[in-house]
Amino acid sequence: MKNTIVNLQEIKLVGISERTNNANEGNPSTAKISPTVQKYMQDNIPAKIQNRVRPNVNFCAYTDYDLGKIIDPTKYDYNGDYTYFIGEMVDSFEGVASDLKTLTIPAQKYIKFTTPKGAMPEIVINTWMHIWKMTSEELGYERNFIADFEIYDENASDLQNAVVTIYIGIK
Repeated sequence: MKNTIVNLQEIKLVGISERTNNANEGNPSTAKISPTVQKYMQDNIPAKIQNRVRPNVNFCAYTDYDLGKIIDPTKYDYNGDYTYFIGEMVDSFEGVASDLKTLTIPAQKYIKFTTPKGAMPEIVINTWMHIWKMTSEELGYERNFIADFEIYDENASDLQNAVVTIYIGIK
């Protein structure tokens, strides 16, 4: 798995979201991410988004982390609640449909992970499991828990041979 350090400008997203945690996501009867993605696709949410910057490139962001779950400043308890957001990048929030939500990811520094080519969703799940096990020393930085996100672009269109980029916000 390849990773690099990048600085990104503010990112504006429009889409839908749900509050969840990894314990819920481990149980199909309580999982919220998969149903949210299904709703996003089935309801053709991207067609409702105005001012799209990269049409058909989906961002899945993780924000509003329950920081009360930090048990050690060098290691995050990744089982706390967070907000999952799926949407597209826009250049303006003007004209956002009332049934959609907005998210602004502030400019920050990231570690960009590129998954190996493989089947979805396993490559993403396996990469997150690897990231969760990493200490700040192994990452080379301390996570800031403002926003982390995945980008699903043309490299992720073949679900059996996908490559996904994951951005982890760092201090």
